[in-house]
Amino acid sequence: MRADLAVSYGDERLPRYTSYPTAPHFSPAIGGDTYAGWLAELPAGAGASLYLHVPFCREMCWYCGCHTQIVRRDELIAAYQRTLRSEIVQVADTIGRRIKVEHIHFGGGTPTIMAPEAFVELMATMRQAFFVLPTAEIAVEIDPRTLTADMVEAMRLSGVNRASLGVQSFDPVVQRAINRVQSFEQTACVVDMLRRADIAGVNFDLIYGLPHQTVASCLDTVRRALALAPDRFSVFGYAHVPDFKKHQRMINEAVLPDGPARHDQACAIANALKEAGYVQIGLDHFARPDDSMAVAFEERTLRRNFQGYTTDKAEVLLGFGASAIGHLPQGYVQNEVQIGAYAQCISAGRLATAKGYGLTDDDRLRADIIERIMCEFGADLGDICARHGAEPEAMLKSASRLKPLISDGVVRLDGDKLAVARDSRFLVRSVAAAFDAHLDPGKQLHSRAV
Repeated sequence: MRADLAVSYGDERLPRYTSYPTAPHFSPAIGGDTYAGWLAELPAGAGASLYLHVPFCREMCWYCGCHTQIVRRDELIAAYQRTLRSEIVQVADTIGRRIKVEHIHFGGGTPTIMAPEAFVELMATMRQAFFVLPTAEIAVEIDPRTLTADMVEAMRLSGVNRASLGVQSFDPVVQRAINRVQSFEQTACVVDMLRRADIAGVNFDLIYGLPHQTVASCLDTVRRALALAPDRFSVFGYAHVPDFKKHQRMINEAVLPDGPARHDQACAIANALKEAGYVQIGLDHFARPDDSMAVAFEERTLRRNFQGYTTDKAEVLLGFGASAIGHLPQGYVQNEVQIGAYAQCISAGRLATAKGYGLTDDDRLRADIIERIMCEFGADLGDICARHGAEPEAMLKSASRLKPLISDGVVRLDGDKLAVARDSRFLVRSVAAAFDAHLDPGKQLHSRAV
């Protein structure tokens, strides 16, 4: 990885491109009536993936960028679970048939904050409302500090087969600076419980760019994490946006690593994981060579959605819960962010859609190009444009941000085929951004490019 490019491009604020256009461009012009119409129009053979957002935690991690809140009363969580079940039935009734589901993902917040019996009830509601395939991947995000044996059993009974554990860093200095003290022993105990329950897929989330973090502390975290042999790693750069996430103001900016230091940390983690035998997948994922995600990357069938890289091929993502985002062929929808407003809509029998975006033909073309760049570090513009009835020359002409990337050796063009140079792949978001017709560089809405 070229350090000179990290200096030149690293401070840019760019989307992670888990969607295109990205969420800041959603509009309240798209509401519940529009969503209902889109659901009713889904073709007969359409399958779907489900995302359920549980916006509660026991305490706030100061680095967090998620929609969540601290809750002490379990009655609030139970009420929210009931609202989720009502929304699932409501959406299924609007579709008008029991469509097949191959992926379910619980995110948050801390999804396992629910009572075990409530989790089982929620899964039962989904299986009644949708045809959840026997081979479906059912994944749950987990805070190892609060997971109980009873919840692990509930997950097993419900068919959960993948767990994503937040680790971030095992350095106690870093942990105290981000208000997330989590020992290696706690994490190891949870991994053992999951595997004993036959929840075989285990993912770890790591973060670089945190306060007081160094290359040495990053490598020590990787060393400890490797001892637990997860199937996948997600490695994210900390996005410091205190204007949008007020709790991030608790982090002392003076001890945050600068751009070159973040670049060094990202390189060190990536190199250590690759040396341990993991395959680097796209921008920020690593997987064992026999893992389904590594296979999808090799076969060029990898996709990208709001959970990051995925093997999910469904063209429909149904989002449930406060702030949850869905994706349909017609466009994107997002639920009310505030839990109270979300619950009021559902209790009144209305879809909770607060805003969204209707896709144009140009959006679909650019979304395909951006997804292939993010997933494959390149794109066959001729092939993609042909499928959309467009001309690659016109697309390249519109991508003015591409010129300096080509001059700096980040991007190579061979006819209509674009490729990101191997030593510049950490700038893949910068390359994707060249095709983003909605990007406003003046707005600091996103995380740093490195």
